[in-house]
Amino acid sequence: MERIQDIYRPVAERLQDFQEVERPLLEKEIRSQAERCMNCGIPFCHGSGCPLGNVIPEINAAAGRGDWRHAWELLSSTSNFPEFTSRVCPALCEGSCTCGLNEEPVMIRQLEKAVVDTAFSNGWVVPPKVESRNGRTVAVIGGGPAGLAAADELNRRGFRVTVFEAFPHPGGLLRYGIPDFKLNKALVERRVELLRQGGVEFCCNTKIGEDVSGMWLAKRFDEIVLAIGTPSPRDLRIPGRELGGIHFALEFLRGQNRVIGGECTNLPVSAAGRRVAVIGGGDTGADCVGTALRQGARSVIQLELMPKPPAERSPSTPWPMWPYQLRTASSHKEGGERRWNAATKRFVDNGQGRVAALEVAEAEWEFSQEGRPVRFTEKPDSTVRLEADLVLLAMGFTGVSPEENLVREFELSVDARGRIQPAPERHIHVAGDAAHGASLVVRAIADGRQIGRVLA
Repeated sequence: MERIQDIYRPVAERLQDFQEVERPLLEKEIRSQAERCMNCGIPFCHGSGCPLGNVIPEINAAAGRGDWRHAWELLSSTSNFPEFTSRVCPALCEGSCTCGLNEEPVMIRQLEKAVVDTAFSNGWVVPPKVESRNGRTVAVIGGGPAGLAAADELNRRGFRVTVFEAFPHPGGLLRYGIPDFKLNKALVERRVELLRQGGVEFCCNTKIGEDVSGMWLAKRFDEIVLAIGTPSPRDLRIPGRELGGIHFALEFLRGQNRVIGGECTNLPVSAAGRRVAVIGGGDTGADCVGTALRQGARSVIQLELMPKPPAERSPSTPWPMWPYQLRTASSHKEGGERRWNAATKRFVDNGQGRVAALEVAEAEWEFSQEGRPVRFTEKPDSTVRLEADLVLLAMGFTGVSPEENLVREFELSVDARGRIQPAPERHIHVAGDAAHGASLVVRAIADGRQIGRVLA
């Protein structure tokens, strides 16, 4: 039995909407894929692969025999929000799948999605029943995956939890970053409502240091958990950066999500009719590509400074490590161009204060003995001009600035990598990206769970 490759709706169909791009797999397809799981004597998928420690072989075995209720019980015992991770996680577990040593790895992410979707459709996902309260209160600042996971865990352990969120709705990047075509926001709202029914309180449109002071929170709550993510995007300080038409990726993505969610009617940044250049080759850049195509961009090109990864696992990342290799997102299959070894040198003015083009040179890389790129130089006489009147910067995040309101409100320190340092002696804790740097949703959830265990 081979791994199913056709998991998406037709391109022509999905480009006309913002519905999730993956097609629903048939139960017989899911069960046959679950049977590919090898029942390993020493599985690596849930240990070195999954930050949450999902017991993947046991879940797959239950799904394979059609025992969806047991599969859900196993999955929900380690994962707070599998409806999110099964849609947006890069599936680190699949990189550690033993089956992947000789053939394609098991479709672990799609199996997880089938299990959680079946659980919701059968009414098995219910608000937690908290038998008793311990008399302690917690303020969770930030309603993203780390904050929501911490809130869920602490609430289940008897704490009175209030989540403070600066935006109109909880969810963080789940709601205001990841496009709807990857994660339908109704799923986020559904989970938040379950948390609310279980006893978690939400206070949205509230900025700490502006609407509520840190001093008030410290007096009102026994414990404080900061889970604000990494709000500072990485900039590209080259000539012409001040020109109009150059935006950070999240400004672009957030605007589209807010329009779909009914929070506003006009896109603050639109790609309609534009020649779009996306600088940054990661998932956020791919999300920009898919969104720009749906908005009706005239053309889209995604530029990546790094060299093109190998088609197969690089020797620098042997199994069971997460493989360094080429990955193609659903958005890349919808149109546009990808270019590697692209070092952007300058933004060109159109004569009216807006960007008209980019000057891009070819980067020549030196590689380690294992085949990983280590440093580059600019290839002489390689600079070309690429026409673009909308540029989206999708180069990741630099962490939390020491000038961040929350840092000053609670008199905390930030290390050289932009990670907030906790002050447990003052009952102030830090979770997720704010504590460790920009990473994955699954790691943020795992860290939120850990905060719950620590405070309990």
